[in-house]
This record gives sequence, structure tokens and C-alpha cells, in this order.
Amino acid sequence: MGSATWFALLPTAWAAPTEPETLVNPLVETVACENCHLYTNAAVQAQEPPYSPFRTWQGSMMANSARDPVFWAGVAVAAVDAPGETELCVRCHAPRAFLAGNGDVTSIEQLTNEELHGVECEVCHRAMEDLSTPAGNAQYLIDDVVVGTNVPRRGPWDFTDGNEEPPHSWIYDPYTGSSRLCGTCHDVTTSAERVDDDGNGLGVPFNEQRTYSEWLGSDYAEPGDGFRSCQDCHMPEVLDMPGCTQHVNQQSHATGGRRHDLIGANRFMVELLKAEYGSMGANDVADLFYNTTLDRYDATLAASASIEVQGPAEIDLEEGLAGLSVRVINNTGHKLPSGYSEGRIMWIEVIAAYAGTTVYGSGAWDQRSGIERDPQLRTYEAIGEDWADGTQFHLLRNNHWLIDSRIPPLGLQPNLETDPVGDRYVLQGDGTWPNFDDHSYGFDAAPRIFDATPGDSTDDELTVTVRLRYLINTPEYMEFLDGAGGEAGQHVAELFDLAGGATPVTLGEQTLLIPIVNFGAEAGTSSGGGSSSDSTGSSTTAAADTSSSTTADPTSTTTASGSSEGTSGGGAQDRDGGGCGCQAGRTTDVAWFAMVLLLPWRRRRVARPKS
Repeated sequence: MGSATWFALLPTAWAAPTEPETLVNPLVETVACENCHLYTNAAVQAQEPPYSPFRTWQGSMMANSARDPVFWAGVAVAAVDAPGETELCVRCHAPRAFLAGNGDVTSIEQLTNEELHGVECEVCHRAMEDLSTPAGNAQYLIDDVVVGTNVPRRGPWDFTDGNEEPPHSWIYDPYTGSSRLCGTCHDVTTSAERVDDDGNGLGVPFNEQRTYSEWLGSDYAEPGDGFRSCQDCHMPEVLDMPGCTQHVNQQSHATGGRRHDLIGANRFMVELLKAEYGSMGANDVADLFYNTTLDRYDATLAASASIEVQGPAEIDLEEGLAGLSVRVINNTGHKLPSGYSEGRIMWIEVIAAYAGTTVYGSGAWDQRSGIERDPQLRTYEAIGEDWADGTQFHLLRNNHWLIDSRIPPLGLQPNLETDPVGDRYVLQGDGTWPNFDDHSYGFDAAPRIFDATPGDSTDDELTVTVRLRYLINTPEYMEFLDGAGGEAGQHVAELFDLAGGATPVTLGEQTLLIPIVNFGAEAGTSSGGGSSSDSTGSSTTAAADTSSSTTADPTSTTTASGSSEGTSGGGAQDRDGGGCGCQAGRTTDVAWFAMVLLLPWRRRRVARPKS
């Protein structure tokens, strides 16, 4: 039996969460983990994406949670709204700072260089399950008992099968690979009492984030063939993965291992972090790590959702486009989107074009002006507010959900903590919320559209492209942070300006080719009957669309918005004509290299160690 294996026989911990300045054995710095856990793939897996734990973790938002400039701008706002209550934020984003007694920081300048490492290795690999404390609000219990020469690292591997034991103590602990561990930080509750639409208290604190609870109430948490943990998606399994540098090409573990990708949907922030902290900025984190993370975003984002589109077999442009319906299906184990809601929006973009000219559209994205506001726009978002005066974007003042139109996960059971808010979703026959949303479009007769190839009807087709888009930070939210977030807000606004604003990612895409049977009398030409269209369209999956180009060129667009045939999206924005409410944000034509010139100065300001 290994030197620490006996420890796995101890019962699950029943103790209070670890308090600041109580660890006798502080967290080991991540550089010590890098020495053994940063390695190249084994020869038999050389063509696969890199999988060593340190390489895949270092560029992630988990590793950079304490560097995230949007986070610090939000903390600056919260510190004004609720002085003394921002420790909750620091517990999650900078656990080393909290554990060292530095949990009252309200700006990145107050962190030491060591405290910038975010959710680091030992936060998870020394975490113990504490069933006496509900998951959430970073109430972690950190093992502080030395076995042998150090505090053991916990994980879902054991070394009783003849594999050589690691140089540090270890404990086989399935908790490390459980969704409940993720729930430590991915359920967030504030101190404000939640109120209903009439302002009456509901007797529960405000459920600011419920990603773990959403999973827990879904089909994915049920044992059986359909079970999927958080790690199954965010830390995919790698078979026969070596444990450390010493055993690459020589020894792997029979149960395999997991990539530490920890991918969410915040691709744009990783790009900003690379610019500020990578080789062209402060050079604190090698570009290699950020690039590894960015590659994984491109490969995995599209798995979060799928879309189905149906349209008419043919179209008469004199009569308009009717019968276009879209179903968006949530393939994740939580709401789509989930997590921190301020300034985040997912929506359906529809572009119907002929010969390079947009004929109909809804929700078209333009990098300068944002999302097109139209009556048929369908959005998915959660909007919190202070019920007393309707103030939004103030996280610690939020006590009322104005709307929560995010798509529930498969099998989500009704519960006040996780229910959608609004009338969009209706419970199904089995008593669960649907994991999909249906929306229909209807467009009026198009303005004059000429047949580009008179006499040739084979190319008389309307190309209808439907995309599911997601924007992590709207221009509206960034303008708010610029004005209310103090120096941190101004700093992040500069970063976004220099990058040309946040760019959305495409989570799914599908295209229909609909034969045009009549261009209209005014066009002076008509095409024949044409062949019938495949009403379900041809499916195209997009990994991640980060292009800043405009799908609908305003200089060559003729658009007929039409009237909605289905429920108008946009939640609160529907009251003033629909749309997401995203106005043109701060924009600039400054080249990217200008950002590089400014960022080192910014980083010197940011990284000044605490005295």
C-alpha cells in the first residue's frame, strides 16, 4: 500500500470552510507544479492537442481569474454599492489572496504577484468535500494535514496498481473529479433578499448564479448512461495519459486522465489577456499557453448548442417570406448561457440574401453598431435589477430578476432557484422545462430585387443563413463600467476600444437555399418554377466565429424587417420595440499594434506588488 493510500479510508470531512490566515501549510506556488506537469504529449499521441495539465490550465480563465479586467471593474462598482461585501468575489477569483488574509482587496494593484494566479492547482487538489456546507460562494475546505513530507495532493487517480508513486504525498479522492467541486464557486448567492415582481420578499437570498444547481436539477446529474459531469465537457478525458514529465513515453495511468482545458465561452477575454500579459505585453504568461486555450475554444464551443431551421419550399418575393422557423437546442448541462449575467447575451441572427444583397434580416451583427434592433429579434439573457428603482448592472444591488430567458438544460426540474423568469417557457408533460426554444419569422414583400441572371433560373435562390450568436460583454455594459468602475473601468474600456470591441462567437449555424419563383413585377423579370427546397436545410456547424466583419454590409443591403409570426424576443427590451438594446459601443480605428505599445505601461501599473 502506498505511503498515503491509507488516508483515503478516512471519512468525508465534516468541518467548516477554511478561514483566512489559518493554513499552517500555505498553498504551494504553481511553479512547483509546472516542474513536473508541463510536458509534451507521449509519442503515440503526438498528433493530438496538447494535454499536459499545466499547459492546458495556464491560459484558461480559471488560471487568469485574478487578472480578468472586467472582474476588477465589477468589483470597483460593488465596493461602492456594498462596502465590505466584495470578499465573496475575491474568494472565487483570487483564493490565494483570501486565504492569506487579503480578501478585502478591491483592485488588482492590491494583490501580490503570487496572488495573481487565480484558481490554481492546490485550490482544487487540496480541496476536501464538506457535506455540512452547501456548495457555492467559494466555501472551500482546504486540506492542511501533512502526510510524509507534505500535504497530499488529492485526485481521482490512485497508485495501488503497481505504478510508481509520485514524489509528493497523494490521496485518491473522487471528490476532485466531481461536479460538486465545481459547484464550490459556480453557485453564487448575494446578501440581498430576492423579491417577486411586486417587490415582496421571497424569503431567500438573491440567486446571482446557479450553474451548479442547474446541472444538479437536470437529467445529466442522474446516474446512468445519460450522466455527464461538469468535467466531462470542460475537462475531457484523455486515455492513457502520463501523470508527469518523468513518465512520458514510459508509463501512463490505466484510468487515463483529463485535460485541464476548463473552456467556457469567454474567448474574447483570453485574447485580451494574451495581449496584456503575453509576450507582447508584460510577458508574464507565455503566448503558448493562451494559444493552447484559444485553440480549444475553437474546437469545442460549437458543441454547446444546435439549431434546426425549416422554411418554405419556394418564395415569391412579391409576397414575402413566411414559414421560417428556428429551434435552438441547449446541449449543455446548465442554462444557455449560464453564469454571470451582466452584459451577456445570446441571440439568433437571420440573414436572407440574394446575389450578395441582403433581402431580409433579423439580429444582424455589426462590429460598430452591435446587434440590429428589430421586432423579431430573439435573445437569451438574464437581466437582474434593484426592484426599488430598476437600476441594472449593479450585481450586489440586484434583488429581482426582470427576465431570465436563457434556455434550460435537459430535464431541468422546477425550482425557484433555477426556474426561467417570464412566460417564454412552459412546463412539458413530464413536468420539466424544455431544453429548446422555438421562434418563427415572417417578412413582408421585399423591395425591388432584380434577377441577376435573366434567362437562367438555376441560380434563382434565396440563401437564408441562421446563426446562434453569443456576446460575452455588450457595448452597453462596457460603457457602464467605463463610467462607474473607476480606474479599473476606464482601463478595461481602453482594452476593449483598442481591440475594436468584443466580438461574438457563433455557437451554431444552418443554411437554407430557397428557390425564388418570382422576383416581382417591378423587377421586370421573373424566373420559372424552380426545384423544390429541402425544408430542413443543410446543416453547417461553426466552431467559433470571431471575425469582426459585418454579415450584412450596410452599403449594399436592402432589408425588409417584416412583422413577427412568433413571440418577440429580447425580454425587457420588447417593451420598447424589441431588440437587445445594444447600442454602438466605444469604437476605434487604432491598429492592434497600438494596443501593444500601451499595454506594457498598463501592466506595470497593474502588477505592482503589495508592499
